[in-house]
Amino acid sequence: MRVLAIGDIHGCLGPLDDLLAWVRPEPDDVLITLGDYVDRGPDSRGVLNRLIDLKKTRPVTCLRGNHELMMLDAWRGGHSEKKMWLSVGGVQTLGSYGPAAGRTGTFEDVPADHWHFLQNELVDYHESDQFIFVHAGVLGGFEMHEQPDYALFWDFLGEAMRHRSGKTVICGHTSQKTGQPKVVPGAVCIDTYAHGGGWLTCLDAISGRYWQVDALGRKRDGRVDYRNGEE
Repeated sequence: MRVLAIGDIHGCLGPLDDLLAWVRPEPDDVLITLGDYVDRGPDSRGVLNRLIDLKKTRPVTCLRGNHELMMLDAWRGGHSEKKMWLSVGGVQTLGSYGPAAGRTGTFEDVPADHWHFLQNELVDYHESDQFIFVHAGVLGGFEMHEQPDYALFWDFLGEAMRHRSGKTVICGHTSQKTGQPKVVPGAVCIDTYAHGGGWLTCLDAISGRYWQVDALGRKRDGRVDYRNGEE
């Protein structure tokens, strides 16, 4: 059994499909996606379709990212919320819902099952015996059910991220523009900048092996070591 975590996808459907085809999750593998499925990349609609379809065929734990929160806030809120969301990738997301070439989409073009997924199918974190999976981060002195939203969805990776449980934190959110997973004491970040010319990463949390695919279809793999906080 593997415990597979996929980092921030950001509308990059091609790399997601290539990564799943390469890693080939088995029925007994645990599969977790770390949030930020929408915005910035070219096909947020396709990514949500893929995740919704995937959940129909196998168990998948999909975490909530700050970009899902911003998309929902823009939909429910007023002009200022929508303007802010559009400035951080919402333009590309609505573009993926365009009903015809040359016309961008609107909130009315987003299917009902996508809104249901964003509102009801995502979780704030996932905790196992050895690991904590979260979009952004954790505060080390708080139990997971006590974590504030700003830590779970908005905090950036620092010099260390040690949780009181001693479990290794697997997170995204802090873009690693080097394209390499970033290991610090207590945590590893696998947001490897898929939308910006980097790589989409899948990490087996147990073995430390990772697989990566980029927008050109190139593949590479490697391994990280959590024991001493260094790659």
